[in-house]
Amino acid sequence: MTVTGPDFIALQVRDLQRAADFYETTLGLRRETVSPPGAVAFATAPIPFAVREPLPGTNLDATPRPGLGVALWMHCDNAQELHDALASAGVEILRAPAPGPFGLHFSFADPDGYAITMHDQA
Repeated sequence: MTVTGPDFIALQVRDLQRAADFYETTLGLRRETVSPPGAVAFATAPIPFAVREPLPGTNLDATPRPGLGVALWMHCDNAQELHDALASAGVEILRAPAPGPFGLHFSFADPDGYAITMHDQA
């Protein structure tokens, strides 16, 4: 048996349309033409990404920030430019841009409070 690593990531969200619109409009992700029921998938590479309705028994309000303890990093071509655009749009910035081993990186909160870190070195 061989495990090769993550090959799909989905965040459970309170309002599917609001979350999908944020990732599509604010971050610029492109929606897939087909998504699983109760979800919106995006054409991301190398790992597909989606937002989905909560599974039964999931309470996103049970902790101060959903996904606490999970590090979700996404690549962009210009972290500073994206940071500035998100900050101007009123998106909560959790960590200011700083250099690191994956290039310039910063963290923000998505509409459900998930901490997303963006970096610009492939």
